[in-house]
Amino acid sequence: MSAPETLPKPTSWTANVPLIKPGRYSDGLPFNEPNYLSFKLILKPNHFVSRSSFFDFAKIIKRPTVNGGITFTTNGFINEPVQIREVLFVDTRDFRLYNNGFILRRRIRYQDGFPVGDPEVVFKFRHPDIQKVAETDVRPHIYGDYKIKFKCQALPLKDQLGGIRLLYSHNVQFPRSHIRENDILSFDVISQIFPALANLRKSAGERIELVNETIIEEVLQDIGTFDFGSGLLAKANVAIWRTRGDHRPLIGEFAYQLKFNDRKELKLDAMRRAEAHFLSLQYTVKNWLALNATKTGIVYRLLGNAPQTYE
Repeated sequence: MSAPETLPKPTSWTANVPLIKPGRYSDGLPFNEPNYLSFKLILKPNHFVSRSSFFDFAKIIKRPTVNGGITFTTNGFINEPVQIREVLFVDTRDFRLYNNGFILRRRIRYQDGFPVGDPEVVFKFRHPDIQKVAETDVRPHIYGDYKIKFKCQALPLKDQLGGIRLLYSHNVQFPRSHIRENDILSFDVISQIFPALANLRKSAGERIELVNETIIEEVLQDIGTFDFGSGLLAKANVAIWRTRGDHRPLIGEFAYQLKFNDRKELKLDAMRRAEAHFLSLQYTVKNWLALNATKTGIVYRLLGNAPQTYE
């Protein structure tokens, strides 16, 4: 019998997330601050073959919570329906957006086999330097409201279990109907909507296109809630991405996140429990994990391309 694996001691990295140096965007508003702390495990998709398999996974992830001062419950989620969403990414042919840390996608929800609601546009800048992320103004020039999400994302190390790496993501999302321009595949138009992209335009008349000619079908299931103490709750879900049409599974993801208005809400004792739990989870689901991967990265590499990315 082999010796049990020793889990690394949590390093309280959440208390050491760098503070953003104060500054202002061009219109005088102060830099945005993080308001989400997300934990993500990228998974091999082959284990998920039915709705019940999502809850089989829920039973597995519940194991590390037994002695960790954390509770996980699936109460109220067993009867929650699977959510189906269509996701597509657009970029230049040479992946100029993604290679510079930007992601532009459209997502639409399906219900009973039909699309419902207004398609959602999501634009984000993602980078390991929190200051660079804060200084990048992702706000769009559109006719309507939008929502900003600044996330600190915790992922496993790229090449081994038992560690944490951080990516910071500055996101904006809004309904597709808030864009009135017609030719939205024109880089000229897109860089007017998202001024942060203006410096990436090489010449007038450039076009953007569907990344790798692929439309993603996302199958997502809410499976439960973590309680880390000190009033910190996080809803957990599992999603798989597969190609639209042939339903070829590409990648999966287990995720949960905390929303906060001020870092002071992230109490140190609860954060230590959350960190220990995230490290423990990596070993619990090690046979499911896909290290050195993100969902978006998988889509960009579908045709063998190797974009240079900060992920």
